[in-house]
Amino acid sequence: MRLPTNLRTTTRLPILQVVKTAIAMILSWVVATLLLPAELPVFATIAALLVVAPSVNQSVGKAIERSIGVIVGVLIAYAIGLAFGANSWIVLLAVVVSIVLAWALRLTPGTANQVPITAMLVLSLGATSPDYAFARIIETVIGALIGVLVNILIVPPVLIAPAHASVLRLSNAIAATLQRLADAVKTEQSPALLNELLLEARLLRPMEKNTETALTEAHDSLTLNPRQAKHRHILDHDDELFARLRPLITRSIGMTRAFHDHYDDSLPGERSLVAISDELRRAAHDLRLLARDPGETASEPDTKTAGVPMLTAPLTIATPDPRHWVLLGSLLEDLRRIHEEIAGGDGS
Repeated sequence: MRLPTNLRTTTRLPILQVVKTAIAMILSWVVATLLLPAELPVFATIAALLVVAPSVNQSVGKAIERSIGVIVGVLIAYAIGLAFGANSWIVLLAVVVSIVLAWALRLTPGTANQVPITAMLVLSLGATSPDYAFARIIETVIGALIGVLVNILIVPPVLIAPAHASVLRLSNAIAATLQRLADAVKTEQSPALLNELLLEARLLRPMEKNTETALTEAHDSLTLNPRQAKHRHILDHDDELFARLRPLITRSIGMTRAFHDHYDDSLPGERSLVAISDELRRAAHDLRLLARDPGETASEPDTKTAGVPMLTAPLTIATPDPRHWVLLGSLLEDLRRIHEEIAGGDGS
């Protein structure tokens, strides 16, 4: 039987993280049982389950949230139990008090959720003595610490590869946009083709957002990670490249939009567009070269120039049709800025 689609995700956790979570839970159970044999180590096991995260930084954050939430929840349960005894209705009272207190203290969502859960569990188990409350706090700290240590010691996760791949995809997409525009400016275009050209250029924006998210996750995965020194230079390179790609996205979309808005049937006859088309091809070529991984074999169709920058040369522009001055001027200025940005100059 297949589960409903709203109960499933398109991706799953890496099997390594599942294994680490299981190891953390087992170790937490064993250690808590040895140190606190009077009760089943439920709190320690739950803490380990929740603390093992996709990054060491997240694990530390969840450990702190979990520990603070349990401490506050246990204290609320102990105080309410001490004041009202063992009545069943005090469980609901503890939950309500916990929610209100978490809101008043502006606790993070993880901590705020943990407080009422802990208070409810403590009161439901019917134990509100000081020793029991203190033991549950110690038990939770044990589980949280073990979860963090397991995430650090067993192949701490590094999310550099997805970020690097996302930056390369974005750079290739920008180059493809420039290449499509180079082909379009020399040929007759229908309204449908113009709309398709603009739509494909605008798809660079969601790719930019996805790349930014991937880089943020990569930085998070290296924070507090003992493996960060080995991977930091790759991330620094990708950050620098992404910073250079962002203005190119704006230029590429702007040029495509200008061509879309100012196109008319006489435009393919402009001789200057041949030179502009060549410059767009050069820019696409040099961008692929800039973003290429070191040691990567050339993927350009022209093998004579595949590994060599095709730097722009001064353009000689014949006097254009007055109807095309705005478009040609816009394309030339954006081209100038694109070449400067690819070469590492100031495109302002």
